[in-house]
Amino acid sequence: MSELLSRRSLLTAGGAAAALMSLSGCGAVQALRPAAGGKNTLVVHSQFNGAVAGADVFRAVVEQYRTSTGRQVATLSNGSDLPIVFETSVLAGKEADITIVNMVGKTLAWTAEDATIPVENLLAEWGLADRIEPGAIQEWTTGDGHLRAFPYTRTNWPVAFNTRLLEQAGVEVPLTSQDLIEAADALRGKGIGPVTIGGGDWSGQKLFIQIIQSFLTADEAERVFATGVFSESPGALAGIQHFADLRDAGVFVDSAQGFTSDSMLTQYNTGQAAIMSSMSSALAKVPAERAAETTIGGWPVPPGAVSTKPTVIQSFNGMGVWISENGAGKLDLVEPFVRWLFSDEVVSQFITRSGRDMSAVTDVTSTDFPLVAQAQALAAGDTVDPVILPDLLIPEAVFEPLTQATAQAFGPGTGPDQIVDVLEASYKNA
Repeated sequence: MSELLSRRSLLTAGGAAAALMSLSGCGAVQALRPAAGGKNTLVVHSQFNGAVAGADVFRAVVEQYRTSTGRQVATLSNGSDLPIVFETSVLAGKEADITIVNMVGKTLAWTAEDATIPVENLLAEWGLADRIEPGAIQEWTTGDGHLRAFPYTRTNWPVAFNTRLLEQAGVEVPLTSQDLIEAADALRGKGIGPVTIGGGDWSGQKLFIQIIQSFLTADEAERVFATGVFSESPGALAGIQHFADLRDAGVFVDSAQGFTSDSMLTQYNTGQAAIMSSMSSALAKVPAERAAETTIGGWPVPPGAVSTKPTVIQSFNGMGVWISENGAGKLDLVEPFVRWLFSDEVVSQFITRSGRDMSAVTDVTSTDFPLVAQAQALAAGDTVDPVILPDLLIPEAVFEPLTQATAQAFGPGTGPDQIVDVLEASYKNA
């Protein structure tokens, strides 16, 4: 990026100022200053942080790299606020050389805004062209042919069913909407929560989107989520009506609109609820005792749906390895580290020690994370229909308003027409 004005275009004025003040207080910008790293130190900013699956493996492989090569690597980690932290450091010209973060929301603009460099020309040069799944390369490539970053993690988003609790309620794994409604009623009769979901956050947004996709073709889904015009799509209207019918039939746990993805996982892991829609990185956090009584499947098929099988969200849209403008000036340090991340040794560690789904080509599966392996097998089979994760279609400014809209949809008493109104308003007012 050559001009400060261009750097500033990444940030909203209020967000930048607030973030910069915050970062000055916490020392994050200080941690990214070249003086703290030096020209011979690679600075890596990642979302492998806290309880995120793979955070411990990432720390370990960085240390292995330091030890085996004698090279210097400085790391900084953030969770969901990494994009704004990174953009603020870009504004200051102090960004990390590499950032490892999801391709969603703000990050979708980074390549076009020159905050990060396109890497398509580095794929073959660094020997990575055959190391990454072709579908991942395609998904991470912009409309004008630039590869945003090296795709690293991916996800399957199946449904986990606790068979012990279902058996206790006298029902089997539901394959249809009617099965699901009957299962929810039976589970409630035993004092067991049916489908747990973080209705107030992104996890609820994703399940809502998955459910209405049962009535959308792939082309129609792309059009609806890109434009936010739900009222002119017969499939979207049918899907929203069906969602409301499921909600009013008691399929979701009480007060789902107030829960988060963390509370969803807690409810499932503690046996308070029998069913959850879960991305594979969360399946890696299901304890062994609960995993032993869990089977993995898809979201049940509604009557009159486009889908003929239970659905599963499948996507290569996990974390990628992005190279910043600062990193472009230190490719002699960046290249060996990126090649190390994609080595069989490191990819295998992420799979076997953290249960991560990876975009790297590999035959390795994890016996310690059986639910992730089940999800992988399910995705490779023919018993479910894949549906899209529309994060690349939804405009960045719409993400948070759309989540607030779907939270209202999980609330009782919100009719289908009202749901359509709040969904469309989330696009129009963003």
